[in-house]
Amino acid sequence: MRVLVVEDNEDIAASIAEYLEAQGCECDFAYNGLSGLHQAVSYEYDLYIFDIAMPGMNGLELCKTLRQDKKDSRPVLFLTARDTLEDKLEGFASGADDYLVKPFELQELYARLQAIARRYYGGNTNVLALGDLQINLDTHEVIREGKEIELAPITFKLLQTLMQHSPNLVSRDQLAHEVWGDTLPDSDSLRSHIYKLRQLIDRPFNKPLIHTVQGHGFRMVDK
Repeated sequence: MRVLVVEDNEDIAASIAEYLEAQGCECDFAYNGLSGLHQAVSYEYDLYIFDIAMPGMNGLELCKTLRQDKKDSRPVLFLTARDTLEDKLEGFASGADDYLVKPFELQELYARLQAIARRYYGGNTNVLALGDLQINLDTHEVIREGKEIELAPITFKLLQTLMQHSPNLVSRDQLAHEVWGDTLPDSDSLRSHIYKLRQLIDRPFNKPLIHTVQGHGFRMVDK
């Protein structure tokens, strides 16, 4: 699962990320509501974790904006020290799927994320499929037309990112950021890895799944 954590306490955010990443999740951070909104509309996530009391835009406003203005229905779990019934009702009314009161145990946080992911996605979120191509995010198995394809770690990450965004366009800058983080490669390196990915995923088969949108980026679609 790819999770956006919006929490103004950097120590809490780091603890959450360390635990979730040990469970196989990927985490991005924002430390206030406005930055969280920018992250949420710029990148694709499976789940959101929002603190409520934050400067600028609080978690309730952030959730309402995503739900009402951005038509984003992906699951939201609130973290907050507010523990009255009225606070919880206000959280759910803003569009939250679950509510966890601070202080909390990281094991419970992860269990709640798994539960709301099962409710929302209705199955195993660790297997991505497009046409006759499947990738398992747990085992890193890649299979097309029943044939297993071996990918190097960077190539696998490129494929995973493109499939998680499918059928939407992924710009070159966004793709590089999601695969390499802040240590961005030069354009030739990205081009070389995309070429290798196509040689393994598309060339041996009848239908290409990776499509270039000239001047903009790439998208994966079965057409």
